[in-house]
Amino acid sequence: MTTIPPPLDAEETVEATRVERGAVRRGTARPILRVLAQRALQAVSVTLLVSTACFLIVQNLPGDLAYRIAAGRYGYDRVTAASADAVRADLGLDAPVWQQLAGWWADLVRLDLGTSLVTGAPVLHELYLPVTSSLHLAGTALALALAVGVPVGVVAARRPNGLLDRVTTVWVAGSRALPPFLLGLLLILVFSVHFGWLPAVGHGAASNVVLPAVTLAVGLSGLFARVTRDTVAQIRTSDFVAFAESKGLGERAVLLRHVLRNAGVTLAAYVGVQALVLIEGVVVVESLFAWPGLGHALVHAIFWRDVPVVQAAAVALALLVVAVNTVVDVAGLGLDPRPRRRSVPS
Repeated sequence: MTTIPPPLDAEETVEATRVERGAVRRGTARPILRVLAQRALQAVSVTLLVSTACFLIVQNLPGDLAYRIAAGRYGYDRVTAASADAVRADLGLDAPVWQQLAGWWADLVRLDLGTSLVTGAPVLHELYLPVTSSLHLAGTALALALAVGVPVGVVAARRPNGLLDRVTTVWVAGSRALPPFLLGLLLILVFSVHFGWLPAVGHGAASNVVLPAVTLAVGLSGLFARVTRDTVAQIRTSDFVAFAESKGLGERAVLLRHVLRNAGVTLAAYVGVQALVLIEGVVVVESLFAWPGLGHALVHAIFWRDVPVVQAAAVALALLVVAVNTVVDVAGLGLDPRPRRRSVPS
């Protein structure tokens, strides 16, 4: 015979609620700590693999490594065989490849990225402006694309195949068909040459980031609108949304509490992918607007065979990939309660 336990009094109810909330917090923290530990190990392994691969690739590029470095230091019109030999002796380029690589690993363990072979400046100093500039440009473009694309996608999902939904489809197709460099040229002609409202090139002022950020944000905003529209439309037809509506929740409450939170899981992962594309693949836009980003710096370092800068730039890109993936994973754990609930002891 089953014995029914007596009801809890007020004190016991408060205590039980506190215990349950503590269990939920512990269940939330454990997956996050696990993700952070995994990403930390991944960062270490990625740093070693990427730096080693870059070192070996640069060593096997065609041409005389010492001659290229000397040309970067003194200019092509002033470089001679004697200056190239002096650079080779000064930098120890005659040493075996494994010995040079071991020296890089030893410096990396001490968190010393070395100095530029061309300018002689510390690599951290050389990469500070490119890294911050790339993050600034990518962050501004993402913010603009999200501010435009997500609201449009949410509104379009309310009436599938409606006027706004069709306009969004045309917008996505048009923005993706228009190459970024062509869009950037059009923006320069209109807003810089014709009206004179914004500078075409440069870095440092707040107005310099507008045109390159808009160039990148136009295509992204269309993609974000389409992804948001498809995700929200699919979630609105799910059973738990119908159940929430049957309980008497208003449309606004259902949208905020159930639809957007679930859509945020998919959108966060997609934003993370596009953030990586922005950081790593905007060399054309950076060159068009003379924006001193990380991709631009990496291209110049490869051209001058500046091995420490190439390695450090590639490592920075790899670590940015790990960092963005970490943020996406943590955001997914915060938005989707199911993984953390499985970790809460019953």
